[in-house]
Amino acid sequence: MPTEARKTWAQQLQQNHSVTIAMSCAIVGLSRCAYYYQAKLQDDSVIVSVLNAITDRHLR
Repeated sequence: MPTEARKTWAQQLQQNHSVTIAMSCAIVGLSRCAYYYQAKLQDDSVIVSVLNAITDRHLR
């Protein structure tokens, strides 16, 4: 089962049945670290453009 689906189920348990985050994660088999995890960047294009700008300024 994908982590995102388990996270959604855990959130639904919290809203509908007033259980804690720890309890809802245990019920759906999700670690609390995975529950709180948020990806930092969806796309590397920002990093690539910054690196390109740096290399353009420092040509040999």
